[in-house]
Amino acid sequence: MNQSASTLNIKEDNFYLEVYLDPFNKRIRIDDYRGNTQLVLERAEELARKHQVEKLIMKARSEDTLSLFEKGLQPEAVVDGYYLGSNAHFFSKFYTVERKKNDHWITEDGMVESIYQLDSAIDKPFPPKEYELKKADETCAEELSGLYREVFQIYPTPLHDPEYVKKTMKEGTIYYVFFHQGKIVSAASAEVNSFYKNAELTDCATLKEHRKYGLMKIILRDLEAELRRQGIFCAYSIARSLSFGMNAVLFQLGYKYRGRLMNNCYIYDKLENMNMWVKNLANC
Repeated sequence: MNQSASTLNIKEDNFYLEVYLDPFNKRIRIDDYRGNTQLVLERAEELARKHQVEKLIMKARSEDTLSLFEKGLQPEAVVDGYYLGSNAHFFSKFYTVERKKNDHWITEDGMVESIYQLDSAIDKPFPPKEYELKKADETCAEELSGLYREVFQIYPTPLHDPEYVKKTMKEGTIYYVFFHQGKIVSAASAEVNSFYKNAELTDCATLKEHRKYGLMKIILRDLEAELRRQGIFCAYSIARSLSFGMNAVLFQLGYKYRGRLMNNCYIYDKLENMNMWVKNLANC
């Protein structure tokens, strides 16, 4: 497989599906579909075999979940309100024994349990005046890529490439950043699905020496405000299951835990599980 990710749209007489081919993470994701669900699943499995992936992921509507069970897929997470108010169910199927193994699951269960014991009534952080929050534009792409290279040894999308960052901006992804002494030290983005009116809050990164001021909480709140202005109320985020800090930030911002994606992607320094967190912005 080519290492560059790509989107494939397949239109047949009885069905349509949108496929995200992700060779770097050795997976295929079905992002959207219509029509005959059985034929959709058959084509998805054909593609998984053709591209020799280790994991197939499918975002499914509630009424189709029993069909996915019959095909051997298993539920991993839910996003409330993903489809213009209806829930999306993340199902998966594994194709290698190694991809299905995991040594951290029980530890991560304990982490989620301990996060739910935290005080969720927190005050808004106020960093020193030297920190300046801005909405990023294409002139920030080079420096944004530098931030992601510094924070993440491995990342599931090519954010290390400034041209890729510019491409995502042109496609509607919103970035907010904190500057300190003229340098970007913290950033996150909202990847907007304008058709289904949802957004994934993602690409969260803060340089280690700037993590004590609650910068990420402020960035995420501003991204949420931007989404509400656009009439988008379904927000979700997928956080590294081994990162107590990022999962705690989402919980304290009012996100609810909705499952875990096993061996989902290569991030930080290895293949990792990812926790799903969801928030209804209409209730803010």
